[in-house]
Amino acid sequence: FVIAYFLFFVFTPLNARLKKIRIPLFGIILLDIIITFLFSWAVSQIVISSFLSFSSAMPTYEVKLNSIVRSTAVSIGIDDPFFTNFSIQNILSRINYESLVGGVFTSTFSVMGNILFILFFFVFVVSGHESLYEVIRKRFVEIRMKNKLKNLTTEHSKKEDSIENTRLFEQAIAEAQSQEGIKISDTFSSITQQIQRYVITKIGMNLSAGVTIGVVLYIFGLDFAIIWGVFVFLFNFIPTIGSALALIAPALMALIQSGSIGFALLIALVVAVLQTVFFNLLEPMIIGKRLNLNPIVILFSVLIWGYIWGIVGMLLSVPLTAIIKIVLSNSESKNLKFISDLMSSSK
Repeated sequence: FVIAYFLFFVFTPLNARLKKIRIPLFGIILLDIIITFLFSWAVSQIVISSFLSFSSAMPTYEVKLNSIVRSTAVSIGIDDPFFTNFSIQNILSRINYESLVGGVFTSTFSVMGNILFILFFFVFVVSGHESLYEVIRKRFVEIRMKNKLKNLTTEHSKKEDSIENTRLFEQAIAEAQSQEGIKISDTFSSITQQIQRYVITKIGMNLSAGVTIGVVLYIFGLDFAIIWGVFVFLFNFIPTIGSALALIAPALMALIQSGSIGFALLIALVVAVLQTVFFNLLEPMIIGKRLNLNPIVILFSVLIWGYIWGIVGMLLSVPLTAIIKIVLSNSESKNLKFISDLMSSSK
């Protein structure tokens, strides 16, 4: 359901333009699903082919890794037979491949089922969002009108009972309801726009960083650059931790591929610089510094959402927490704004 709402915000600009040219809702939903399917299919084909190529080249990398570990152990004076006679094949031989293959098939079908469920929820989200929004708006208007209605009733009771005063009283109530409705609509619109801007920018920034780093690594001659680009796209949904993982993986590959520590450090430096440009310079400029989250909040959000939804929860933890912060920051409650300030990393 949560991912379906993320998709809804991603497609909102396109859907709004389609509505302006009077495309029916059914056609809009169908187009969104077709785009999602085509994009998922294209990405899966690229990633799967890259992983198949990686698996076919594994024996070569196993020999190189064994040589690197053994020579490094000898050069730094380690006498442990595990390192001096290091063999990745022996480690891999302990893996139960039957259960691993079964787990891969199970995970594949699980992912396919989840995609279908996401699209199923997405259909209902697109078709029911406006109705849900209107119901919530009316409820907030009723809540905010309680105090104003009491004040208006008190003032009216002090005046002389006449047709003119009754008309003015009813007019004042209607104006107050209209003002509250406009105010809440503006607040909800602001929240929706901020969430939409954050989700689209975050996905776009991760995708841009992944493509850029993938192309740069390909230019440097690093094998399976597409895989490392995909890692950059996925892992950077988790700040700091994800960026570190996206940095270590291609650097380790560079070391195994070339056997040169200098080349591995160069790859690590290139990835680090590009990630810094995208996620520490460009992203705050586009999204805004006020959405920066406190590192402690990021840590707890990763732990909590990861505990609830596993790896998917870890990937969605920061976007979900940022959305919660957007909602809290637009509240008029001092307590909720205080919580929003606690979540912020701005000084």
